[in-house]
Amino acid sequence: MSTTESAIASAEAHSAHNYHPLPIVVASAEGAWMTDVEGRRFLDMLAGYSALNFGHGNRRLVEAAKAQLERVTLTSRAFHHDRFAEFCGQLAELCGMEMVLPMNTGAEAVETAVKTARKWGYRVKGVPDGMAKIVVAGNNFHGRTTTIVSFSTDPEARADYGPYTPGFEIVPYGDLTALDAAVTENTVAVLLEPIQGEAGVLVPPAGYLAGVRELTRARDVLFIADEIQSGLGRTGRTFACEHEGVV
Repeated sequence: MSTTESAIASAEAHSAHNYHPLPIVVASAEGAWMTDVEGRRFLDMLAGYSALNFGHGNRRLVEAAKAQLERVTLTSRAFHHDRFAEFCGQLAELCGMEMVLPMNTGAEAVETAVKTARKWGYRVKGVPDGMAKIVVAGNNFHGRTTTIVSFSTDPEARADYGPYTPGFEIVPYGDLTALDAAVTENTVAVLLEPIQGEAGVLVPPAGYLAGVRELTRARDVLFIADEIQSGLGRTGRTFACEHEGVV
């Protein structure tokens, strides 16, 4: 049995089968290149599902992480931290927003956006308690938590995880007419990916994002743009929405 086969067999025996990886066992990586346990080199076209904007082993990032780990490993939000305020300030400036809420994962960010939209709907818009609706797009990918898979249209993502969380309306991606028809007085938000990732890197029709923003503003509805894969310079702008003047 080769080193690759042995490593894969061990992973199959001891780890849950929630992913179906390629038969490549990575041992090291630098920049855009990965080397497997057999010494073969691969160009990393996945880039950690777009998380590796600066490549593997970027020295500035590695040194910054090492320096921080040597100063303070973890404080949690039970304490203030001397770098936290600066980090949030710079991130808010980069995003063009007043405030930010750092999260560990994309799914947590979307879950928090859902909670925020619902609370805004009840406390500000005046939606009756328990009646808030959020409109989403078909073929979406926002994460794998119970609430998020409830409005997925991927059968594999949903299978055997019911009962599903209510309060979501699914419309075709890129269809402003369908979106307009789905919005009601109890709609609190529209949640979309500016470019759909897992669906196949689908770019919406020209004017769609601007149309969504105009519609949500006119109908007193929040617009939640899931830029987890399309944001932070990956499309040539800080956020993909900026290509259509949406902030």
